[in-house]
Formats: sequence, structure tokens, C-alpha cells
Amino acid sequence: MAAANVNPFNLSDSEEEEAERRPNESVDTERSPSDGAPGPPGNPFSPPADTEPPTLVLSINRTSPSGEGISVSAAATAAMACSTETRVSVDVIAAQLLRDQYILTALEFHTELLEAGRELPRLRDYFSNPGNFERQSGTPPASKDQGLGPGGPLNRAGSISTLDSLDFARYSDDGNRETDERVAVLEFELRKAKETIQALRANLTQAAESELPSQERKNFKSSPEIQEPIRPLEKRALNFLVNEYLLKNEYKLSAITFSDENDDQDFELWDDVGLNIPKPPDLLQLYRNCGAALPSPRDVVDVAVGMDLGDLPGNCVALDAPKKPDLSQQQQAEVVQELEYQISLLNNEKQSLAEQMKKLQSEIQTLKRSVSSPPPATLNPGAQPTSSPPCSTNNASSDDPLAVSPTDNGQYLDIRGVSEPESDPDPPPSQNTSQPHHQSHNKLKKRPPVQFDQPNRKLSPAFQQALLSFCRMCSDSRLGAEVSRIADSEESVMLMLGRCLPHIVPNVLLAKREELIPLILCTACLHPEPKERDQLLHILFNLIKRPDDEQRQMILTGCVAFARHVGPTRVEAELLPQCWEQINHKYPERRLLVAEACGALAPYLPKEIRSSLVLSMLQQMLAEDKADMVREAVVKSLGIIMGYIDDPDKYSQGFELMLLSIGDPSERVVSAVHQVFIPAFAAWTTELGTLHSALIPALMARIEKLLTQGEHGLDEHKLHMFLSALQSLIPPLFAVVLQNAPFTSRAKLHGDTPAIEVTRFPRPASLLQDVATIIGSREMLAALLLLYDHQLEHEGTTGWDSLLWVVNQFLPQLIEIVGRINVTSSTCVHEFSRFFWRFCRTFGKIFTNTKVKPQFQEILRLSEENVDASAGNGILTKATVPIYATGVLTCYNQEEDRKLLVGFLEDVMTTLSLSYAPLDSLKAAFVELGANPVYHELLLTVLWYGVVHTSALVRCTAARMFELLVKGVNETLVAQRVVPALITLSSDPEISVRISTIPAFGTIMETVTQKELLERVKMQLASFLEDPQYQDQHSLHMEIIRTFGRVGPNAEPRFRDEFVLPHLHKLSLANNSQATESKRIDIATQLFEAYSALSCCFISEEVMVNHFLPGLRCLRADMEQLSPEHEVILSSMIKECEIKVENRGMADAQGSVSIASSLVGEDAKTKFLSKMGQLTTSGAMLANVFQRKK
Repeated sequence: MAAANVNPFNLSDSEEEEAERRPNESVDTERSPSDGAPGPPGNPFSPPADTEPPTLVLSINRTSPSGEGISVSAAATAAMACSTETRVSVDVIAAQLLRDQYILTALEFHTELLEAGRELPRLRDYFSNPGNFERQSGTPPASKDQGLGPGGPLNRAGSISTLDSLDFARYSDDGNRETDERVAVLEFELRKAKETIQALRANLTQAAESELPSQERKNFKSSPEIQEPIRPLEKRALNFLVNEYLLKNEYKLSAITFSDENDDQDFELWDDVGLNIPKPPDLLQLYRNCGAALPSPRDVVDVAVGMDLGDLPGNCVALDAPKKPDLSQQQQAEVVQELEYQISLLNNEKQSLAEQMKKLQSEIQTLKRSVSSPPPATLNPGAQPTSSPPCSTNNASSDDPLAVSPTDNGQYLDIRGVSEPESDPDPPPSQNTSQPHHQSHNKLKKRPPVQFDQPNRKLSPAFQQALLSFCRMCSDSRLGAEVSRIADSEESVMLMLGRCLPHIVPNVLLAKREELIPLILCTACLHPEPKERDQLLHILFNLIKRPDDEQRQMILTGCVAFARHVGPTRVEAELLPQCWEQINHKYPERRLLVAEACGALAPYLPKEIRSSLVLSMLQQMLAEDKADMVREAVVKSLGIIMGYIDDPDKYSQGFELMLLSIGDPSERVVSAVHQVFIPAFAAWTTELGTLHSALIPALMARIEKLLTQGEHGLDEHKLHMFLSALQSLIPPLFAVVLQNAPFTSRAKLHGDTPAIEVTRFPRPASLLQDVATIIGSREMLAALLLLYDHQLEHEGTTGWDSLLWVVNQFLPQLIEIVGRINVTSSTCVHEFSRFFWRFCRTFGKIFTNTKVKPQFQEILRLSEENVDASAGNGILTKATVPIYATGVLTCYNQEEDRKLLVGFLEDVMTTLSLSYAPLDSLKAAFVELGANPVYHELLLTVLWYGVVHTSALVRCTAARMFELLVKGVNETLVAQRVVPALITLSSDPEISVRISTIPAFGTIMETVTQKELLERVKMQLASFLEDPQYQDQHSLHMEIIRTFGRVGPNAEPRFRDEFVLPHLHKLSLANNSQATESKRIDIATQLFEAYSALSCCFISEEVMVNHFLPGLRCLRADMEQLSPEHEVILSSMIKECEIKVENRGMADAQGSVSIASSLVGEDAKTKFLSKMGQLTTSGAMLANVFQRKK
């Protein structure tokens, strides 16, 4: 209601000022504001002259609600009073007490009136408005909108601080007084709460009674046969009585159903009905008394109130009317109607007089301003002189229906206008020139009243008001009150938005609520009340239940705009608490909004908060949140924080956050770490000077510790974590080298500077890892690179501390770590290869050729005189070989680089072969290079070098390398380059070389699909098995059996059935007659492995009977003598194969019935067959036989 926001006493103050200027009129104005108004003479219901006028606000159905703070009945009674006794009213006493600041006396007076049932609106409105008790310094802008008097708001003192329940001990002198004041405060607040509830229920009742126009209600009264529609509150009352009846008579299920159908009503509390009357009798009592008139509501009203029948709400009269009203009740209804009509006339006249008073007061203030400072001639051309007759003023003000609406008497604007000249004087000229916005704002406030054309009519003001009352307008509700008072300043607009937005937001569709974000933010920025701002920001963060990506972007954009507007202090005090509240919200989208907001607001926060509270919030979310997308946003926000943090003590916390985030199980979180967090953290450490002195050495130390602890089993995941973090630090490290070079001061931007090649640097994971971004621009980077290459090639590294650290400390430590990793771990080799590749590509070709390659070549020592040296051969078996070949020599793909790579691999193959060293390092290099088709031709060139080498050891190595290369090479290269080389080797004079080709032939049978190629390989393998010269070659038989067991399950079925299994049978049979026990056990063990692998394949019955089972039986004969534990397994395999063969034979004879007969006994088989014989069709009915019973 408007009364809650407007000081209702300034009008009376203005009236008193008028009374002092016009002493002859003061008594009449206070005592009877409507003297002279037409009214019915000799009203038999008018009170005696010596009766004090009642001040209870009553609900009148025939008229619109009265203006703010003015009692209808008080005005009506004053108008009807005919006594000449001059008696001071309680309203005048209350006004005098408030004007003289006797607040406690006024409070006691208000309490006594309440206890007597005679509430005074002036005191009620004053003590229900917390703005009257707020302590403020000076005269803030809010006082203008609230219509405060010249003295501004009431300064809070110790005696009245209890009115808003603030700090009780603040103004107390001793403990007893504090306790007494607290008790008084609690009692007062309890009483005010009860009053508020009662007033709200009364308003609800009044609103319900106002649903039907008075004319329609009179039609229903005059025509009882016409059924009046049920009102909502009547329906709720009847629902309550029906539910009560059902429960009392044990109709519990009906009561439950009835309650469910009316889920918007609480049937346990009569007050929930909303009627401001006591609970009526139950339905049984109403039924028994239906023939007699119900007791009048007047009987249950407090006697001290002194209510008349005409003052009762309309619904009470409606409930009181029986089907056939008697004569006395009809007379009473007529009397009530007559009184309501008189009250409406008096109310209309009161409205017109109030308008006259406002006009006169406005003119007086205009004259005051004109006397103090003469205004321009065009200030108020339409203003009327003070001596203008009241009737003309009334006509001017009542021409517009909005200006004279009976539901809003305009006190909101007029009260503020009266108090403005004294509470907010004109600002000095200097202030106006420096603040043009406020100058225009003041002009807006001080504009003259709007003038309307006056009709040349002589209607009475009462008739005019009665005529305009037919305009359907209402300001009783909250929305009506907001609509009826138009804001006339920016601050008033903000106050209005603060009140209305909480009611607007819940009624907007979820999909369109982002449209409210600008309105909410603008209001939150400019609203003067901290509580309202907090509520609006709470609405902003809770605007959408689960905001999507676009909606979150809108909210974050608004938060940033808010932060730019209000500054760091309010961001800390108002926005951060909203983030903190939702840090553990159940919806991940809301937590995601918090994580993103922390990063977006980082530039606008105080630096202390940025590096303490926000950092702690994000650290908690990173460690505890279960949603990947939330942790991803947290990592990105942490990166932003690292870009703005300036407290060196937070370095250790940032390093721990980096380690925590790169160990996250989610790939998207780790990706965000490398894209945002590590570059930002590296930029900070660069400024601190700790990138190469603390951060990189710390990661290197952790890698070394991991290798030391992982001698029995390396944690490859952790190695990947640390090495990937180190890899992300390469661009910042190179930027440090450029920025601290001797030539940096000579770098200048020239138009003729050549552009950077697209392939100069590896593709960065994000823009933050781009060296050009770190340096500042691509032009500056191009100039620095030109000087960098020139310095390395011609001038050297003297005095270049950052580069010397890389060359003399970082690089040797890396090469030493590489020599310690396990060469058989393809993951470790791949990780370090990628690292060296990016490292060399970033630092450039000249740096790689002059600084990196020499250090590797010094360690590897590939010269001929070191072939037999144990130290030289030892390093060739380490992971240094594949990492140097794949990480350093492949950085640049020009002809000389390819020749260098081919020569290195040939030398390694030759050296390892001639020294009988393990080939693991060479195999690792071939596997890593073979993954890229670009290097297939190069690797075939290296292998052909081995094929034609003079040493049989080198040729054997080349044959074994073909096995690794076949799987990744396309079939064209296999047919053109691989198979010819293998056939050449298969006819080599050395038997060891021929045996070395068997695994490669087997791999071709496993991977290639060309029939001609497979036939060539098959013929070559058949020559190994059938040629008499190989009958006693134990090593060849071992290799063939091992190869058959490896490729048999994946080879073509025809090749397996026609070639592999028959030859395994022959080898098993031949092994039974092997005289040498060691050779026999070796062959038997390999056969056992091969048969175990092939037993999982589908084998035809013919092959199973002719080759597979005979081969297993031969093998079992060997194992009975050589390995009894293997014999048990073989017996089980033979039994399973025999069962399969038996089942397949019975299936051919009896169809699908044999499957069941092999699993059940004879009785079950007989029953099953008899049931099958009863079937007439073999379609859908046959399928039902095998269904499980339900």
C-alpha cells in the first residue's frame, strides 16, 4: 500500500502551516473539512453532538476505498456533526505530538487507542513506516521521494531505537534498561505483526466483497429468486465446513479426496479462509437453525468498536439474509443503503476539498519561490493566481480522470511536492555546472503542475466526482498502487523497479527470463537500498533454474557490466556473497555459473580478495566438485586469477593448484589446464623471475623422482602429467630467452621485416601458448626471430644467461632423464619424442643443429671404433636412440634432414647387429616412426640397406624389422617393396636369415587380403615345411609353430583349415619320434601354445576329426611323459572337442532335437519328442516350446 512508503504527517504539517497563515479557517478545516456540503437533513442515525467521532476504517461497498491515511468514517461523522461544540479531535492531538517529536507519548497514545478499539490511521501509518526511524546524515535524495518534512527523517535516539529492533545495547546505559527495552521491543513487534496480519485479512475480505459491483449486489438483494454467484471466500468457507463435517462423521477417505481436490487451502486453520470474521457454526448446527435467522455478526464484534450495521462488510449482510427476508431486515437494508449513499457523497466532497487544498498549497509554494528568486517569464504560464476561486481550481484538477480518481487522491506526488522546497533547496550554480545530469533531474522535479483545458460547465464537485467514479480504476492492490503513482525522478523509478521486479520474475517463462537481466542489473546498480540490491542480485543468480551456455553468458556479461559500474567495494560486498551461496548448489549449471563468475569478476575485485577469498573458493570447487564441466570452468577461472594476482607468497599455492588440476581424471579439465592455467601461471612466474629457476626445475625434480621410484614399475600416467606440463612451458621459456637476449633492445618494427613462416612453430594448444601472443605481436616476434637466428649463427651465446641455462642445464638434464626410461614402454618413448619435437621446433633449426644434435651425438658415439666398446653399445640400447631419431631428427623434413635420419638408423641397425645387442631401441624407433605414413618409404629404404648388407647379422635384423613395419604399410607397398625383400631373404645362404623371415610372412598372412599375395606367402611357408633340407631344422620348426599360434586365430579361415592345422598335425606327429628330449619338450610347449590359441576358433567337423583331434592326441602323448600338468589340460580339450563332434553328428541326424537330447536323460528326451510330435506346424508354435515358463 502507498501508506507504507509515504510519510503521512507532512500533509498535516502543511495543513498546520496553512492554519497559522489563516487562523480564521483552521478550526473549521480540522473539525469539519466538508462544511457546507449537501447532505440529507435530519439523519436519524447521525451520532449525538457530544459523541467522539469513531476512527475505525470501514469497508464501504458502494464507494471506492478512501485516500491514504484519511478515515472514511471520520470524515463522514465530521460532516454529519451538527453540534456547535468546539472539541479537539484525537487526530489533531496525534498530529501535534508527532510534529513536536513526542514520539514515546504518541506511541502510548496509539497503544491506548488500539486497546480501546479506536485505531487512528495517522499513528498507525507513522509507526508502521520504518523510514520514520532511520538515522541519516544530511538530506539524502530518498527523503524527497518519501515526502519528508523540512527536518528530514527522524534521527534515531536511544529511546526509540527499539522500533526497528536494531542494536539494543547501543544506546542503553545499564543492563536493566537494556532488558526492559528488549522486552518492550518484542512486545511491540508482536503487536505490530498481529495488526499486520489482521489488516491483510481485512483487505482480502474487502477485495472479495468488491468483486461484484454494488448495483449487481442490489439486484440480487431485491430479487431473491436470482441466485448470486458464489464468491471465492464464500467457497473457501464452505469447503472448510464441509471438510470439518466429513472428518467429524468418520468420512476420512472422502475428506482426503476432498482435501486433495482443494490443495490450495489449509483445512486445519480457519484463518486460512481469509475472512475477517469468526468461524461460523458447523454444518449440522446450520442445518438445524436453517428455519431461523442466524445471529447477526454484530453480536460477535468487540463492543468497544461500536460498529453500526451499515459499517459491516457486504458479505456479512449477504450471509445474514434468509430466503424470505422479513420486513425489519428489509428496512434495515434500506437504511444501510441510504447511509452508504450519504457517505459516498461526503467522501466525494472530501476529495474535492482535498484537491483544492493541494492546489492552494502548490500555488503558495510557487509564489514563495518567485519571491525568493524570480523565475523566467516562461516558467509557469498556465499557473493560476492565488485569488482564483476554488471552483475553478477544482475544475482544473478534476478534468483529467487520472487526476481525480477516487482510488488515488494524489498524495504521493503532492506531499513530495510540498516538502521539496524546504527539504531540498536549489543547488549552487557551481554544482549545477559540474553535474548536468543532476541539474536536469532537479528541473524535472520542479516543473510546474500540468494544466488542462477547463470545460465551461457548472457541475458541482460532488457530481463530478460521482460521475468519474464510474471509471473502473483500482489502487487497493499492490499493483494498483504502483500503477496509480507515476514516478517523477530516476530514483523513484529505481524504487518502483525494486518493488515490482520480485513479483514480475516468477511469472516470466523460463526460456525468456534472460530478457529481464538488463532490468535487474540496472535496478541493482542504481537502487539506494542495500537490502533491495541484495534481493535483486539474488534474483539474478537464481533467475533460471538450470541456465544453459548462452544464458550463463548473458548473466556473466551483466555481472561484468555491474562490476564496472559500481566498483570493487560493492562487487566484493554484493556479488561475491551470491557466488558463495551457490558454491554447493545441487544443479551443476548453477555451480558452473559461480565458477565462471569468479573468473569474469577477477579484474574488478580488490587485490586482497582476489588472492584470498576467490582463490580459496575456486580451490575448494576444484577439489570437491564432481562435475567435469564445473572443474573445467574452475581451472579457466584460476588461470584468469593467475593473470591478475600480484602476491608473490601465493606462488606455492598456484604450483599446488597446477599439480592438482593436471592430475584430474577428466580430459576436458586437463585440456583447460594446458590451454589457460599453465600459460597464465607461467606468465606470472616470468614476471617473478622464477620460471627457469623454480617452476621448470620443480617439474624436472618430480620426473626424476618418479623414475627413481619406478624401477620396478613406472607410473606412466604421472610421467605423462609432468611431461605435458613441461611441454606447455616451452613457449613461455622461449619467450623468456627472446626477451632477455642481448639484441632485444635493438629490435625495432620495420615494414620490411619478413613474415613468420606458418610452420615455424608447432600449433599451440590455445592462443595463450602462442609465442606471438606472449611477446605482444607477430611483428615484434618476427623482428626478434631475425635477430635470434643471426645471433646464434654468427655472434654466439656469450652473456645470454637464459639461453645458456637452457643449453648447459636444462638440455643435459633432459637427455640424462631420457637415458633412464624403459625403452620397451612405447608410451614413455612417445611422450618424450613429442616433447623434444616441440622443443626443437620452438627453438628453431639453427638451435637444434648447433645445440641439441651435438649433445645427443656426443652421447651416442656411433663411430666404427666404438662398435665393440661396452659403454658405447650400452647407450644404444636405451631410449635415447628412438627419442633422438623421432624427436630430434624428424623436426625438419628437408632432404638433408631425411638423409641424416636414414644414416642414423642404418648405423644403429648395423652397430646393434654386429655387437649382438638387444634390438629394443631400434624396434621402438621403427614403431614410433611407422605410425606416421610419411616415413614408410624412408623405413623401407633403411631395411633394404639391411637386406643387401654383407653381414648375415644385419640381414637377420632387417628381416625381423619387416614384421614391425608390415602392419602399418599399405598393401601396395607390401606387394612392391616388402614381399620381394622377404623372398630375397628367404633364399639367403644363411639359414638364420631365412628363419628370421618367417614372422614377417606370418604377419602378412594376418593383415593382407590380396589373394595373389597370400598365395605367394603360402608357397614360401610351404617350402619351409616340406623341403627336406629343413626337416631337421629345430629353430625353423619352433619359429613356424610360434608364428602359426600368433597369426592363426586372425588369419583367413581357409588358410587356417587347409594349411595351418594340417601342418601342425604333421609337426605333432613328428615330434612323437623326436629322440632329443630338449628339442621334444620345446616343440611340445610351442604346440601347446598354438593349439590353445586355435581352440577358440570355429573349426569344421572334417578338419576337427582329421587334423585337430589327432594333433591334440599326439601332443598329449608327448605331455604324458614330459609335462603331466599339461596333459590334464590337453585331456580336457580333447574331451570338449569330441563332444562338439558328437553333437554336430547328432544334429545332422535329428536336427535341433539332438541339442536337447545330449543334455537331458532318456525320460526327458521321450517327453520332449512326444511334445514335438503333437505340433502341427513348425513356425511360431515351435518357438513357443523354447520359451521360459512365466
